[in-house]
Amino acid sequence: MAGWLPPAVVVIYGNAMTRIRITEEVELRVEATARLNLPEWTVSELSAALKKTVEDAYGYVRVRGEVSGFKGPSPSGHVYFRLKDDKAVLEGVIWKGTYGRMRVKPEEGLDVIVSGRLTTFAGSSKYQIVIDTLEPAGIGALMKLLEERKQKLAAEGLFDEARKQLLPFLPEVIGVVTSPTGAVIRDILHRLADRFPRRVLVWPVRVQGEASAAEVANAIRGFNALPEKGALPRPDLIIVARGGGSLEDLWSFNEEIVVRAAAESMIPLISAVGHETDVTLIDFAADRRVPTPTAAAEMAVPVRSELIAELLSKARRALASWQRGHEHRRTELRAAARALPALDQLLAVPRQRLDACAERLPRALIANAQLHHRQLTRVAARLSPRLLRTRLTRAGEIVAAFSERRALAYRVYFDHRVQRLRSVGQLLTAFSYRGVLARGFALVRDGAGHPLHSAAAVAGGMRLDIEFSDGHVGATADGEGAPPPHKAEPKPKAEPKPRPRGGTGGQGTLF
Repeated sequence: MAGWLPPAVVVIYGNAMTRIRITEEVELRVEATARLNLPEWTVSELSAALKKTVEDAYGYVRVRGEVSGFKGPSPSGHVYFRLKDDKAVLEGVIWKGTYGRMRVKPEEGLDVIVSGRLTTFAGSSKYQIVIDTLEPAGIGALMKLLEERKQKLAAEGLFDEARKQLLPFLPEVIGVVTSPTGAVIRDILHRLADRFPRRVLVWPVRVQGEASAAEVANAIRGFNALPEKGALPRPDLIIVARGGGSLEDLWSFNEEIVVRAAAESMIPLISAVGHETDVTLIDFAADRRVPTPTAAAEMAVPVRSELIAELLSKARRALASWQRGHEHRRTELRAAARALPALDQLLAVPRQRLDACAERLPRALIANAQLHHRQLTRVAARLSPRLLRTRLTRAGEIVAAFSERRALAYRVYFDHRVQRLRSVGQLLTAFSYRGVLARGFALVRDGAGHPLHSAAAVAGGMRLDIEFSDGHVGATADGEGAPPPHKAEPKPKAEPKPRPRGGTGGQGTLF
């Protein structure tokens, strides 16, 4: 049949025709009455009842699923994500305090097993699990997480060989980050005492558990933060050590906070975590990796007895080499001495020359003295008193003549300069505008003190300053300025008169 049929109508298709059976109206009325008699709930009451039912029925549960929608902590510090499998999705929440204590953090796509309380969230009408613990679902999930974290940190360059530092040959102070109660610290101290005793600073940490990763990272950064010359010496080398264990036991040394602290350490760092087959991420970030804590002590310091033996051996070799060199030079000196002539032979000829010079020296001195006496006699003949007086008289006459000429030339030059100064003074007086003012003219200036050369430059009401030969007078222009007068044709300049030659106006002569 076409059209809408009420829920109480059942359509039965037969062979020949369609038959419709209608349920009795009495049943419909009874059902409607029962619905009307149901108790009335508020939304809050119903949400609280559902919350109590879910928490009472399930309470604390353990759930396995894949992490989905993980975006890290929210601004409040709480963490929200979903757990899913191939058929369903469950909302999950980790409170801020619980998340900070977790050894393994949730990551997108990680298969985990969580434990917590199942409850509802009335604000979104959904149920969720409040997670208290979280762990990877089996060793395969841990290995997957470890490999992903390794690739991530390697991509950041934390494992590059270029970041590795050289270990000091003989550190004065060694810092050890480990548990103070385990056998590891005893093995390290015992091995250091056997090889080369050094000062050791132990930073006690937990090497397993939820808070161990943060303690190890703080210890590494704490050693680096020590001052160079403080009361507590700064280590020259750091050893991070722990004994062997399962992957879960060593997981603290795979945490990013530990790996980043090891990579940032400015003090060379040796990783000695686990046994030979154990590999953690701190091994890749450390400057050196050793299979056991004992091997870390062996790498940290050399063997003192071997150093002493090597030093003695080198000292003996140096002494033997010096003795051989000394003997070789002595042999060469002896051979050179045999090749040299005798001392008497070397000094024989110089001695003869000295004796010959000693014999000729008295005669040479007498001859030299006689030669100088003759030269002095000839010079003394030319230096008689009469000759000297004559030369002095002639020199005095020459000086007197030059003095007279000098005085005459000075007087002529002085008169010439005085005449030129007078001429320039007269010329300056002739061209000075004050001479024009003395003849009855006046100089007109504007308010700024600039001379006015034409009437066109004067405007009505302008302040003027008029200068006469005997003073200044202030004035104000009345009316508009007069048009500028026509310029007269310039008169031809008079030819300069030739200067008379000679006389007082000329330069004159010195003679």
